Order: sequence, then structure tokens, then C-alpha cells
Amino acid sequence: MTAIVNLNAREILDSRGNPTVEVAVTTQSHFTATASVPSGASTGSFEACELRDNDKSRFCGKGVLKAVQNIKTKIAPQLLGMDVCEQEAIDALLLSLDGTENKSNLGANATLAVSIACARAAAQATGLSLYRYLGGSSAKVLPVPFLNIMNGGQHADNGLDIQEFMIVPHGAKSFKEALQMGVEVYHALKKQLTTSRYRTAVGDEGGFAPDLSNHKECLDLILAAVEVAGYKPRTEISLALDVAATELYSESKYHLKGEKRTLSSDEMVSYLGELVNQYPIISIEDGLSENDWQGFKKLTKELGEKVQIIGDDLFVTNTKRLIQGVQKKVANSILIKPNQIGTVSETIKCILQAHRSGYKTMISHRSGETEDTFIADLAVAFSSGQIKTGAPARTDRAAKYNQLLRIEEELGKLACFGSF
Repeated sequence: MTAIVNLNAREILDSRGNPTVEVAVTTQSHFTATASVPSGASTGSFEACELRDNDKSRFCGKGVLKAVQNIKTKIAPQLLGMDVCEQEAIDALLLSLDGTENKSNLGANATLAVSIACARAAAQATGLSLYRYLGGSSAKVLPVPFLNIMNGGQHADNGLDIQEFMIVPHGAKSFKEALQMGVEVYHALKKQLTTSRYRTAVGDEGGFAPDLSNHKECLDLILAAVEVAGYKPRTEISLALDVAATELYSESKYHLKGEKRTLSSDEMVSYLGELVNQYPIISIEDGLSENDWQGFKKLTKELGEKVQIIGDDLFVTNTKRLIQGVQKKVANSILIKPNQIGTVSETIKCILQAHRSGYKTMISHRSGETEDTFIADLAVAFSSGQIKTGAPARTDRAAKYNQLLRIEEELGKLACFGSF
């Protein structure tokens, strides 16, 4: 038994300059592990509760001292003495202490920070890398990176309605090579934007955020950068979109303000179909609103054989909502964000349910990130084969890519690169 002897929490800053929670766990064998949690800008209404102070006198009301205090006064006294290697028991206790469906009592930011810190401490105590501790001996698949190199929507202050335009270097033979390909396209795109006199300021996730007239102009710029970098669209590098359509949906319509268009659900499906037919797009995330189940079902029926249809706001890493989607034949993939659900065990349960149901899983960061690299290990641990964690810029994004480079090196000849 490796007992927990100390549990501390503090308020730190995320990549957007907003407060978030960090936790440090110490065991009787003198192992100490820390974990910090991210925060989303484009969030689904069914996500677990991120507890904020709402005290306007500090951090514009976004402080997390309540969550920190919950860890110190409600969680720590109950966890002290527990075996840090008993992850399911620790997470079950967190759920019991909270007692709500959406973590609104303790806060999912509090429970997740504790849960990840315990997992990391347990890995140290057992002498295993975190991905190996979580996933066992079968953990050896490095994910294909989905690099967000152009930002719009809630992630940038420009006229693009679609939130993320990603490149997918699936033609690589290793993660290291895939990352190199992504970086080269990223820099080629920057030169191209500079030459064309577009601004090269970046959005929350490190992607460029130029003022463009429409989505097709954006996609054309990216494809040109792929070719300038020396790669072949579709065979070596394809494209992916995160539409974040919930942000565009009101009064049963999709409002593409940048393109001056208002579309019905059926018209939105047709619009996405046009983009798929014209461009080498292999994945669409949240193409419809979280409440537009019928639209999502039609999108899946019409495009599901051609591209990956991912539910993010739709499923929010929630096993119950995922099962509902499987039964309704909605989407064929799920985005996995641990802070949407609040514990490591619940996250793993959702991943395993998706795989049993024949759905692909993509592990994901949030727009407000920290240097914590847990999701990199999680992607390898459960052979997700896909990860999105922003552009290959900004330390909060690069930290995850760098961790995957370390994991690939550690695995050596055992390492496999995910296929799409």
C-alpha cells in the first residue's frame, strides 16, 4: 500500500491568463505529483460544472478559490491514508463527496485535478510511465496529431465562423515525422500569410487568426501551404474541421455571420457536404448543435461513410450521452476531454465504451490550457490513435507534443503510429 500523506491545492493561471486549479499529492514513500486542469471557451451545456468564485473583486469573477478550498477542507481529509494506486476507489470517493450529477458541489475542476495527481503519483510509486500505468503493456500506439493551424469562432477575433481548421499528417511513418510535417506546414502558412499581408497574430490554441472573407479562402490558404511545404494533400496531409456549431445555433437556425448566411439544419448538412466534396476533409467535429440530434443523424447518414463525424458538445465525454448517440446512430466518433466529466475513471469508462461501440476516440485539449501533459499519456494508454492539442506553437500546446516525442522514444521499436 502507498498511502496518501498530503494533498495540497492552489490557484494558478492557465494559457488565457485565467485562474485554474493545481493539486499536489504526496505519498508515504515520498513521491509527489502535481496536476493542473484546463478550461474551455466553447463549452457544451452538458459538461460537468467548472466551479468559479463569481467574486467580481478579483480576476473578473473567474477565481477558483472555492474549488481550492473544497480540495483542502472536504477532499483532503477523506483521501489521507488511502492507497494512491486505488484509482477507482479514489474517484468513487470524489463522486460520493460531491453527490451531484454534474460535480456542481465540489467542482469538476477540483475533482479532476485531484484524480489526475493521484494517477500520476501512483505511476511514480509503481515505477511506471503514466501511459503504461494507465494502459498496461498494450499501450504503444502514438496518435495522429490534428494540428489547429487556423483559428476562428470563439478561439479568435476574426470573421471565420468555423472554429478550427486543422491539418492531419496521416501519411507519416511515425509521430516524430508527423509532427515535423505539421510544423513545416505551419511555418509555410505563416510565410504565405505575411506575403499576402494578412496578420499573423494567433488565437487561443496557437493557430493563425487572419481576417478572411470566407471559409473556402481559409481552406485554400492551408492547402497552398501544404504544397509549399512539399507535401501532397489527401495522400500525406488532409484537413479537419471543428465547426463548434452550437455557438452558431439560435432559433433553430445556423448563423454564419462571416459569410452572411443563415441556414436550416438540412442546409447546414448540405453546406458541410459541399466542403467535403471540394476539399480533402477527413473529419468534422460538432458539425451541428448539441441539441440538433436529428441534424446530427442526417449528417452521419450522408457523410459518415466518407469522413469522421465527431461529437464533442453532443457527448461531453459522458458515457450515458454516448450510449444514447450509439442507439440513435448519431456520429461515429467522440472527442474525449477529461474536464468535461471530472475524473480519470469516468474518462476511461467513456473511452472504453466508445471502442466497444465501434466509435473512434480523439483525445483533446481545451482552449485554456496549462503545461500539464496528462492527455498525451492518456492518448497512448488507450490507443486512441488521434489527438488534438493545438498548433505546434505556445508552450501549453507544445508541451503535449513534446511528451509524445518522449513516449515514442521510450517505446523504441515497440512504438506504432496511429492510422486514420
